[in-house]
Amino acid sequence: MLVPVILSGGAGSRLWPVSREAHPKPFMLMPDGKSLLHKTLERTVSLKNVKNIVTMTNRDYYFQTKDQYKLCDNIDSFGLDYLLEPVGRNTAPAIVMAAFYVSETYGSEAVMLVLPADHIIDDHKAFDLSAQHAVKLAEQGKLVTFGINPDKPETGYGYIEVGEALTDSGYVVKKFVEKPDAKTAESYVKSGDFVWNSGMFCFKPEALLSAMKTHSPEIYSLSEKCWNQTDKQIPTELEEKTFSQIPSDSIDYALMEKSEQVAVVRCDFDWNDVGSWDAVSDLAEADANGNRVVGNAILEQSSNCYVNSDGRLIAVLGLEDTLVIDTPDALLVTNRSHAQQVKTIFQKLKQQKHSAHKYHSTVHRPWGTYTVLEEGPRFKMKRIVLKPGASISLQKHHHRSEHWVVVSGTAEVVNGEDSFLVQTNESTYVPIGNKHRLSNPGVIELAIIEVQIGDYLEEDDIVRYEDNYGRK
Repeated sequence: MLVPVILSGGAGSRLWPVSREAHPKPFMLMPDGKSLLHKTLERTVSLKNVKNIVTMTNRDYYFQTKDQYKLCDNIDSFGLDYLLEPVGRNTAPAIVMAAFYVSETYGSEAVMLVLPADHIIDDHKAFDLSAQHAVKLAEQGKLVTFGINPDKPETGYGYIEVGEALTDSGYVVKKFVEKPDAKTAESYVKSGDFVWNSGMFCFKPEALLSAMKTHSPEIYSLSEKCWNQTDKQIPTELEEKTFSQIPSDSIDYALMEKSEQVAVVRCDFDWNDVGSWDAVSDLAEADANGNRVVGNAILEQSSNCYVNSDGRLIAVLGLEDTLVIDTPDALLVTNRSHAQQVKTIFQKLKQQKHSAHKYHSTVHRPWGTYTVLEEGPRFKMKRIVLKPGASISLQKHHHRSEHWVVVSGTAEVVNGEDSFLVQTNESTYVPIGNKHRLSNPGVIELAIIEVQIGDYLEEDDIVRYEDNYGRK
């Protein structure tokens, strides 16, 4: 049995300002209107002999992930399992926990296919063929990685040196190599002995766990302890205290670079790990001057530029090799040569505790979204959209009152001891300290405008009494 394990998480800091901690890279929409996670799931369901799919993601992304999966055709014919991380601990702990889950749920003879949720592979048939080659090696006890035949001397990827042949497309791994400089990368490509390290893997769970026990015993032992202490309900949320103690490490460093049982499948399909804005720009069609545009932009006397506008008009004049990424609350302008360093901006914002590292102006919640329209001293204005049948928690605030005006749909409101409906173009007022709840009893989205007034208007001024989504 082949069990794909989709890894969906990480901040995607090199793709700021579109990718942020609360809305990371897998949820980014590509030029075709589909998210990277959606495209990964489409690729996964196209594989032969797959009936069940495991998704490892952060518990904060669970509802967004389910919403994305609903968009995939024929998804109802597959079993969907979710493993939820309380915190991010890199790929090694995530994959080990997934191995415990797959072994216990599907048996030790199952084969895991580990797939990051932020790659683009358009040739599904070639991808499936490579996966079947990997399965054969995994059934022999090998720890299999996927190597992409390079078409250029890329310095943003790690490389794998390929050794003797094991099968038609499977090889011994001689060594893993860190991201090289341009001259070294060029020599790798010319030699024909190196492939890009894709970050996709295939192995039996017992082979993976046995190897981790040998090469990374601390990660293994704490992961085993965490799994034993985890409540096996659906979805499965990993026990937080022990999981948080597991060393944060990548599967490459923790295992693949140490084991002698590693094999690589050379892959001929197209592949893009969308690791920077330079890589994203390659997905858009270029004009005669090499410029690429997503959204609303005008370029004059400019060449080899990429402009991504989320709404407003962007005008570019007299620039070369420039990336311009605009969102409602943040703008990035950088030379292409600095695309890999965008993460330094993200890290600086995080150090300064600036909200733009984590949130967009539109924030996703299990029940829908809210968008901050305007704010100033003692007031904040939001547009709140609730999905059909959804409800916010029963809550109160210590420092603010709220005015709600229904823009579309019908609202069911709990306000203190009262419960009533508010129709389109009607309003209600929630005083400070009143228990209240907003629900959408209808079959269309509910949209309201909320005006908050008070001395403190941050999101942590919420006291929850009941919540349909398990939030505290």
